[in-house]
Amino acid sequence: MTTVTIEIPGEIIHAAHMTPEELKRELAIHLFQQGKLSFGKSREMAGMTSWAFQQLLGSRGIPVHYDVQEYLEDQAAVDALTS
Repeated sequence: MTTVTIEIPGEIIHAAHMTPEELKRELAIHLFQQGKLSFGKSREMAGMTSWAFQQLLGSRGIPVHYDVQEYLEDQAAVDALTS
């Protein structure tokens, strides 16, 4: 897996009153809402469980569009973790 680092000045993080993790979660939510990332990839980026991410989206009125392929990807990830 390739990792890309984005530099965000500390002043921006401070001005937003967010931790880097919160900012990353907000980016994941935004990309999901815009249809740029799947539910599974957005959840992964946010560092949350499927259930927690789904609850977060619901609390913001963001509909979840979760297809069969995404379910299969998530199931494979779960299987890999429990093997």
